[in-house]
Amino acid sequence: MGQFLSNCSVDALATAAQSLREGSLVAFPTETVYGLGGDATNAQAVARIYEIKGRPSDHPLIVHIADLKYLEQWISDIPEYAISLARDFWPGPMTLILHRSELAKDFITGGQDTVGIRIPDNSLALGLLEAFHKLGGAGVAAPSANRFGQVSPTTAEAVQEELSSYLSDTDLVLDGGPSLVGVESTIIDCTGELPRILRPGALTIEMI
Repeated sequence: MGQFLSNCSVDALATAAQSLREGSLVAFPTETVYGLGGDATNAQAVARIYEIKGRPSDHPLIVHIADLKYLEQWISDIPEYAISLARDFWPGPMTLILHRSELAKDFITGGQDTVGIRIPDNSLALGLLEAFHKLGGAGVAAPSANRFGQVSPTTAEAVQEELSSYLSDTDLVLDGGPSLVGVESTIIDCTGELPRILRPGALTIEMI
């Protein structure tokens, strides 16, 4: 069923972060759409994300972090242009694909040797991620909080409507109001000599 939290105080975010550390899932708002989050280092939690979404397991998940300082542990190297992109557009609707470190396991990357990372531009999402990092969490895997192939939700009510029958009692849905962008993040491959857009999104080529 999942618990619906509309009062997202600092205490509520700390509780949600603790739930993530314990392996539960938390749906939360970002500036693009609502995400269904789980501890990105917890294989069982990530398996549940795939199961609830009905998503093919070779589709990689994006890892969400609160600050650039948490990036290093996820990646093995980063080109200079990717550092520039990160500084210019994070927090924001941009996901960078980089060569992964040991921390990014196959269950997150869909078996690929790269990992997608983003810092969302939403105060509630950042508060949740920061609280999660404080508890020793490395990052939160969070695809859009909908069934595979369905429209990505931009409100907590839409998440509840779509996923409540799949969520367990320990899972949470954080209501942070409507997402402002309503379009998924732009995905940029940063593993080559030049950046390459893999999925157009809220950030346009012109802006980049």
